[in-house]
Amino acid sequence: MIVVMNRFATLILSMLLGLVSLPADGQVTFDTSTPGRVAILVDGAPTAEYVYQDPVTTRPYFSNLKAPVVGAKGGVQVTRNHPPVEGFDRMDHPEYHPGLWMAFGVLSGADGWRLKAPVEQLRFIEQPNTTDAGGAFAVELAHHDADPATDEPICTERFRFEVTPTEAGVLLGWDSTFTSDREFYFGDQEEMGLGVRLATPLRVETGGDNMAPGGGEMLDSEGRVNAAGIWGKAANWIDCRGELDGVPAGVAIFCHPKNFRETRYHARDYGYVCANPFSLDAFNVGEPDKTRVEPGASLRLRYGVLLHAGAELSSETLNDAYEAYVETAGP
Repeated sequence: MIVVMNRFATLILSMLLGLVSLPADGQVTFDTSTPGRVAILVDGAPTAEYVYQDPVTTRPYFSNLKAPVVGAKGGVQVTRNHPPVEGFDRMDHPEYHPGLWMAFGVLSGADGWRLKAPVEQLRFIEQPNTTDAGGAFAVELAHHDADPATDEPICTERFRFEVTPTEAGVLLGWDSTFTSDREFYFGDQEEMGLGVRLATPLRVETGGDNMAPGGGEMLDSEGRVNAAGIWGKAANWIDCRGELDGVPAGVAIFCHPKNFRETRYHARDYGYVCANPFSLDAFNVGEPDKTRVEPGASLRLRYGVLLHAGAELSSETLNDAYEAYVETAGP
C-alpha cells in the first residue's frame, strides 16, 4: 500500500507541475472493426492507426501517431495530420508522407516510395493482440513491381510490430525481414528505409507554405543538430522534438546495432526524416551501391520509434531508452 500511495503522490505532484509521460503500465488494445485498418489504443486513447488498404497510398503505413501524456486526453499528435490540413499543415508530399512507414525508392528497379509500385498485405501472421509487454501484430507483405494481379512479387516481407508503454513514452518496435526465391536488391538513393513525417509545428524551418514558424529541433546521439549537422551522418538515434500547444513532445528513432549496416539519416528541416542504411553515394560517403539479397537468403531491419511528450528528453535519458530498446529487441 505504501508503494501505491507514493507512486500516486508522485503522479499528482507531476501533474501539478506540468504534463508528464504515460506510466509504463498503460494497457494496449486494438480495434479492427474498420476494414483495412487497425486502430492502436493505449489506455483507451487513440495512439496510431495502421492502414493496409488505401487506394491512394498503396503501401501500408501508420498515421496520426500520438504521444500519450497524463492530463491531456488522447495525448498530443506528433506526426503530421493525414491527410494534411490546408492552412495548418505543410502540404508537400501528402500521399508519400502519411506519418510512419517503410518504403524504398529503388527495390530491384521498382519505386514503392513514390507509389509507382504497390506493396500488398497478404495476411496477418499474428492477429493484433494484447501482450504482457503491451501489444503486437505481424503481417506478410508482397513488394510488387507493377500490378499485384499480374506480376510475381520482387520479394516478401515479414513485419512484426510491437507497442510497449515505457516511462519515457510509447515505444514502437519495428522488425522486418525480406526474402525471395529470386535475387533482389536495394538501391542507393535518399528515399530508402524508415520514414517519419513530423507534426508541422515540430519542424525546424521557420517558413514554408505561409505556415507559422516551426520551433522544433533534431538531435542525434552524437550531439549534432538539425539537417545541417545530421543529414547523411550515422548515429544510434535521432530525436525530433519541440512543443505542441505548449507541451514538449517528439519522435525518436532508434537503430538496432545488428542491422546489416549503420543507419544514416536523410533529415530535412521541413519536418521529415528517413532512417536509411542502404545508401552510400547518395550521402557522399562511397561509390554507388546495391545491397543484393541472394535467392533464399534474407535481410532484416529493426528499429524502435519512441513517441514522447510531457518533458523534453535529455541525451542521457535517450541513451538509456535506446539501450533498453536494444535489450528488449534482442540479439
